[in-house]
Amino acid sequence: MVVKVAINGYGTIGKSVADAVTLQDDMKIVGVSKTRPTFEAQIANSKGFPLYVLAGNEKKFESAGIKIKGTIDDMFKEAEIVVDCTPGDFGDQEKANYTKANLKAIFQGGEDHELTGTSFNALANYKEAWGKQFVRVVSCNTSGLIRTLFPLDRDIGIERVNAVMIRRAVDPRDSKKGPVNAIKPVLEIPSHHGPDVQTVMHNLKISTMAVAVPTTLMHVHSVIVDLKKEVKKEDVLKIWESTPRVMLIDGAKGLPSTAEVMEYARDLGHTRGDFNSIIVWRDGMNVVGKTLYYYQAIHQESDVIPENIDCIRSMMKTEADNTKSIQKTEKTMGIK
Repeated sequence: MVVKVAINGYGTIGKSVADAVTLQDDMKIVGVSKTRPTFEAQIANSKGFPLYVLAGNEKKFESAGIKIKGTIDDMFKEAEIVVDCTPGDFGDQEKANYTKANLKAIFQGGEDHELTGTSFNALANYKEAWGKQFVRVVSCNTSGLIRTLFPLDRDIGIERVNAVMIRRAVDPRDSKKGPVNAIKPVLEIPSHHGPDVQTVMHNLKISTMAVAVPTTLMHVHSVIVDLKKEVKKEDVLKIWESTPRVMLIDGAKGLPSTAEVMEYARDLGHTRGDFNSIIVWRDGMNVVGKTLYYYQAIHQESDVIPENIDCIRSMMKTEADNTKSIQKTEKTMGIK
């Protein structure tokens, strides 16, 4: 079975999901959508993706020399499932459109959990999305926390987590936002990240705070975990070494900050300089008694991309085993 996938919103996340879908032999792109005739619409043309637009906008694209296949409603007729990558807060509107078209849809972490009632992480709760019509892939920060916390809770047990999200201000492409010369605390305390983790790890006790800093590269998390038993640092590292989409690095080997980490991604030849894995510093973690301390880095533009691919398989019921789906996605995407 080859799943027919549409991407509604060919932007930062949408274009990466589209590229990832094309690497899979069990799914294909039947269309992508844009609201404006930007360079990304031209890129969609150059890659051969059928491009669909809002009804009434056809002439804007044609005047810009961009070929279109039809309207977004036409795209829906070609698809079995839509990966919604439209801006946050449009979820209710888009969900109504997908319901009308009798389509399954995946929403991103900018939408609230209540929109779908099911939030997704491939390692932690793959089966919860099985056959569902609507599912939300949790945000980049939430995905990062789950990737490192879930295996610890599974193999050791967690009493409580306290974490601070040190957030990049904007994506690299965004020239309209800040802060530029400020450190901006998120004054909603605790932050939404803890409850968001609980939409997947339902029984985890976690509290989070966040602060935005003037960088565009990555998020960094400072995490303190109270474990249920005493373990050695090596025990934790062994768990993470065998966890999909977690990469251990060493600051002492030339990777002390997010700047070097992103340069490393480019040197590895990653498309767009992406890092789909969560980065954990070996020499930035320690265990004292039952308390684990560590730092991790999140590439906000790319860590959720493989999750969308696995979510398609669960919702479309094309692979029952999450381990097999994860391995297939990592192989096709070159995730190590």
